[in-house]
Amino acid sequence: MIHNLFDITGKKAIVTGGTRGLGFGMAEGLLEAGCEVCIVGSSEKSVSAALAKFQEKGFACHGVHGDMSVRDEVYRVFQAALAELGGDLDILVVAHGIQRRHSAEEFPLSDWDDVINVNLNSVFILDQEAAKIMLPKGYGKIINIASMVSWFGGQTVPAYSAAKGGVTQMTKEMSNDWIKRGINVNAIAPGYMATDMNAALTQEANPERYQQITDRIPAGRWGTGDDMKGTCIFLASHASDYLGGAIIPVDGGYLVK
Repeated sequence: MIHNLFDITGKKAIVTGGTRGLGFGMAEGLLEAGCEVCIVGSSEKSVSAALAKFQEKGFACHGVHGDMSVRDEVYRVFQAALAELGGDLDILVVAHGIQRRHSAEEFPLSDWDDVINVNLNSVFILDQEAAKIMLPKGYGKIINIASMVSWFGGQTVPAYSAAKGGVTQMTKEMSNDWIKRGINVNAIAPGYMATDMNAALTQEANPERYQQITDRIPAGRWGTGDDMKGTCIFLASHASDYLGGAIIPVDGGYLVK
């Protein structure tokens, strides 16, 4: 019975940002659990490299690439990914994103627009398009990616903080609209993860800040894509059927210290 709750064998999933970092980890977790997955990346090269790794393991994986900062491209990418899955979709994981760092008083509007377009506007479009597939069949799992800055303000990341705050509230609203009609919308909030997104905070780039962060993580280490797999599978399965609008921290205990 418990096994069946978490069984997602044969489900069809799109994972944006699935070519590297946390998105790669979650895509791999879904593939290992028996899903058919279409990953989305920003370049043909990155998609090809990730696909090669997955297909070498015998996974049912496809890939498309596109620029998630361009509205028309977001729609095209979704339709292309949907076509790779035969026109059906059970699970959407929206894990793509960019980062720009400047103090708020000098943050360029061009960077603001880029971050908001990629990290918030495209997420709304993808969630909305997925719902159009899921609502008619009365079933679907949408998993957005929030952040620690969904709670905290962060520093030198005003656009990123605004976008992730928006993703958090949007996740709650969409859950209210759709949970009664069979779609669960929830979000994972990663803590400090050893990915390219945090390159400016690594031990080599900023040893003092790196140590401050590490000292606050009760688990004693930064996270990886593998740490995202279990929560992603839970949210993608029937085990989460009564969960709506939840923002689940996967942070080694950082948030509660």
